[in-house]
Amino acid sequence: MALQAHHYVRIDRSKRLAAEPGSGHNRWHPDIAPVVSVEEGEIVGIETRDAFDGQIGERCSAQDVAKVNINLVHPLTGPVYVKGAEPGDCLEVNIIEIAAQSTAFTVQVPGFGFLRDLFHEPFVVHWRIDGTLATSNELPGVSISAAPFMGVIGVAPSKELLGEINRRETELHKRGGAVFLSEPADAVPSGPVAATGLRTIAPHETGGNLDIKQLTKGTTLRIPVFVPGALFSVGDAHFAQGDNESCGTAVEMGATFYGSFKLIKGGAAKLDQRDVSFYRNDYFAPPELAVPKRFFATTGQSYTRDGVNHSEDATLAARNALLNMIEYLVGERGFTREQAYTICSVAVDLRISQMVDVPNFVVTALLPLAIFE
Repeated sequence: MALQAHHYVRIDRSKRLAAEPGSGHNRWHPDIAPVVSVEEGEIVGIETRDAFDGQIGERCSAQDVAKVNINLVHPLTGPVYVKGAEPGDCLEVNIIEIAAQSTAFTVQVPGFGFLRDLFHEPFVVHWRIDGTLATSNELPGVSISAAPFMGVIGVAPSKELLGEINRRETELHKRGGAVFLSEPADAVPSGPVAATGLRTIAPHETGGNLDIKQLTKGTTLRIPVFVPGALFSVGDAHFAQGDNESCGTAVEMGATFYGSFKLIKGGAAKLDQRDVSFYRNDYFAPPELAVPKRFFATTGQSYTRDGVNHSEDATLAARNALLNMIEYLVGERGFTREQAYTICSVAVDLRISQMVDVPNFVVTALLPLAIFE
């Protein structure tokens, strides 16, 4: 049953965002017009599309996944204009509910994901969502419990911040870094916004593609405000995710977000807040999910398998922990490498165990065994 909301933003999920351009956007830019205006404390309901904008249907095959258009990622619904919000304020977003759709998917797109150099083939898992569980024929014996949240949640950058982000990411690209630069093709809205609008794939000071699994209902997110009205948008709903989303996707779905807003006037400027923060007063998921009673864990350190030691390299340690978990799932649980990689993305939590014992950091990959029960 839908919650009572002061405002409700409805979309047609049978259509892609480009067919309903007035409902949202897939680039970040301060000149995108709001779809609704709200007062502090008013509840707004916002329907969202899945992260791939309807490209991954229920009959989508692995071959179809190889053809997906990354330029369509992510279709966001919004912006929402929060009355009274001004640059330098802190916007508190009270996450009231994320209502899931009945189907979802997880995909491995060639060239994308943390282990993209090792996983070259497309792969898809179609999920059925029945109340509090997601199950799939492609992952027999696996049940993923509900802990829904919005993968993308944020506000618009100012024109000054937009220019700064484009500058630094362009420089990163020139240094050989992995980054998605501004791309006008398939941008919504098109026109001047498309030329410099930020891709939604990376998070920034404004929030965005945070993919923080603790942003479930009951959490309050704080975001610095950079433009009048804040211009808040959401999308990329996840039914569940491991703390890593290593293959590039979680349990991806369409959803309806319900939230309300509060302003801390001058709060971001006073505290020099440059990134998002969040808080809550209870478990972000049922305790048995947030702190699993039964688990299997692997670890990784800062040296390669061919004997090269790196100093204080958490990325390498995380990579090794994931590779060790994949080997466990294949060798002892009987999954294929692609199935194991998917399980890591949707259920395994990566945790930094220590980053002081030079040269080797330790990262732990923790697998809750309840997903097999």
